[in-house]
Amino acid sequence: MSDRSGAVAPGGRLAPRVHGTVRIVGAGLLGASIGHALSALGVDVALADTSPAQLRLAIDYGAGRAARADDRPGLVIVAVPPDVTADVIERELVAHPDAVVTDVASVKLEPLRALRERGVDLTHYIGSHPLAGRERGGAISARADIFIGRPWVVCRDEETSATDLALVEGLALDLGATPIEMSPEEHDRSVALVSHVPQLVASLLAGRFVGAPDGSLRLAGQGVRDTTRIAASAPELWVQILGANAAPVVDVLDALAADLSSVADALRAPDAPGARRAVADTIRRGNEGVELLPGKHGQNRRFENVVVMVDDTPGQLGRLFGELGELEVNVEDLRLEHSPGAQFGLAEISVVPSAVRPAVEGLEARGWKIASTTND
Repeated sequence: MSDRSGAVAPGGRLAPRVHGTVRIVGAGLLGASIGHALSALGVDVALADTSPAQLRLAIDYGAGRAARADDRPGLVIVAVPPDVTADVIERELVAHPDAVVTDVASVKLEPLRALRERGVDLTHYIGSHPLAGRERGGAISARADIFIGRPWVVCRDEETSATDLALVEGLALDLGATPIEMSPEEHDRSVALVSHVPQLVASLLAGRFVGAPDGSLRLAGQGVRDTTRIAASAPELWVQILGANAAPVVDVLDALAADLSSVADALRAPDAPGARRAVADTIRRGNEGVELLPGKHGQNRRFENVVVMVDDTPGQLGRLFGELGELEVNVEDLRLEHSPGAQFGLAEISVVPSAVRPAVEGLEARGWKIASTTND
């Protein structure tokens, strides 16, 4: 059941909205992470997984207990690979007819379409998807805090009851996420743009490093690391995700391919009329797109960066943050970059524009070397 009243539990902490027994099917990264977060709130978490080793590992790490045949869950969370999501949802709806069943698969339309074609009663099913994760999977990588501040899409329809909806949204809120209602179609188009195609682009770019001269790779800085970070993801899972959401992904890829072709044509003849403008417009449009991305607390705010040289010795980063606090400068974001062989790093600190001058003057007065200040 779910209680959105925000009651206070014994000991003074806020009582979870989800209570009773929660069954989680799939003890991998997302399933175990949800288990950790709910267990920390005092919720009874019953874990099930087809892999005995994965299940034991998740239990050993504290994500919950082993599910029992006599469990009567009020909420079932399906956290299995996309190619078996529909099968497991159907099985759980039959096995637990009084429970609300949700899943956390990254594609929403294909499982729903398969269930409808089978004639499954979906009255108590609500698809959902937390936009959270890590490059490495499995129970050993699970963490209770990966959902904090992240969107959690909830796909309701006309048959969804207010009580069932409140339960799934309560789950998201208990885990620190922000519930967002979308249709399955809208969800799949959205993740194609902001998740699935970026994964392919990162993988394609990182793939160009294979066979590259060592000297070239030694020049890699934080920019290329940021761009290719998600290329470390598991191929097996992404084959399933991309296959299940192929049409929206292809739409974005086709448009991106056309853009790449236009830039390549311009660079083949960089002195031709309009070529430089084509390149400049490409970079400018990227600037505009970045500005549309929500920042801290979901705000579209423009920050400036102060880049500080930090000695690579223990305690220096903590000292930097402490002195920024003394200067009453709020750090909106932070990125660290290390140069190979150098005995210092560069801390790129994002602050509101009005804080740039006091940050620079105050830090320099305390002996810090400012490498640069740049617009974000």
